[in-house]
Amino acid sequence: MKILTGNDLASGDVVWWTGNGWSRHLADAVDVGSNGEAIAHVEEAALRVNVPYVIDGEQTAEGPRPAHIKDRIRALGPTVRADLTLKPADPNAGSWVI
Repeated sequence: MKILTGNDLASGDVVWWTGNGWSRHLADAVDVGSNGEAIAHVEEAALRVNVPYVIDGEQTAEGPRPAHIKDRIRALGPTVRADLTLKPADPNAGSWVI
């Protein structure tokens, strides 16, 4: 599975490609397959997202999950203050962070 991520230009929030737009919620991400780079180029040129890039992911029962710890941390938010993290539907999401 390939997932497209980047940062929203207006807010700086981490965002995930949904197939027809961007979402702050990883659960909304879709598999971009081999189209990720092309989508990233179009979206960056349209000034909707900053520095989009394709990452490896895996589909779980709770939805998509980034394969690399760096992107798992990006999905959840800061690790130093639990009150600032995103609260995903996955009750085990906190176990992604070391």
